[in-house]
Amino acid sequence: MEVIYDAISKGGFSAQTIEIIDNYIKQIVNGKTDLNQFNQKEHAGLCCAGEAFIGAYLVCNYAQSSLTAGEDAGTSKASPANWQIDELQEKLVEQWATAKGLWFTNAIPDIESEYGPKIAQGAESMVYYKDGDTSVVKVRTSIYATLGRAMESIVLHNALFPETPMSVIGFTRDHDGLFRTICTQPYIGCKRLATKSEIDLMVGEKGFRDNGDGNGVNYIGERLLLEDMHPANVFIDTISETPICIDCIVKFIRK
Repeated sequence: MEVIYDAISKGGFSAQTIEIIDNYIKQIVNGKTDLNQFNQKEHAGLCCAGEAFIGAYLVCNYAQSSLTAGEDAGTSKASPANWQIDELQEKLVEQWATAKGLWFTNAIPDIESEYGPKIAQGAESMVYYKDGDTSVVKVRTSIYATLGRAMESIVLHNALFPETPMSVIGFTRDHDGLFRTICTQPYIGCKRLATKSEIDLMVGEKGFRDNGDGNGVNYIGERLLLEDMHPANVFIDTISETPICIDCIVKFIRK
């Protein structure tokens, strides 16, 4: 990682820096390098998210590291604020994605043309789907403290729910200027919405319990928080007839 950080700090996203990052991505995908913050199952979720995702996540890590190093070098020992981290992560990921050809200006018309009309929209994602396709496209904005944490949520979702993995294909900003991550996800036929008891059983088997906040949709595990697990985010699949999570909020427990 130090080689990547040094290359970015000295040369920005030059052709040489891009090559260094690409080589590191290949080491991760080929199982030759791990990221320490993830366990084995989460590392599989990272790889499942795709090379575009891994590259952007490495850039996010650099952004946070560079801010922290800058604070340590100054007279103040205070940690950088989340808004500072988020702002720099978005800026640098946009620069990297542009250099890689993964940044799409005014992407929505092209998405609608290629992947179909918008069929749903929530607080985090706009969902596009064309009848007969096996995947949907999600255009996700961040509802997390930083872009890096939003990207972590994709890794953790893929690890917890490997039947509905998200794979990143690019990045854009919407008409309000919000940074958005473009990803694909398998299309799940909905027989019906899952019940609370079915969701409790599903997440219980994954090591989670109700966090006791009274909302009934938020759970806690040993290392992770799993939130927004309401029935609209958990379907009973028409084929397997089992609960399938298509969306949620998942993050590390941080003190």
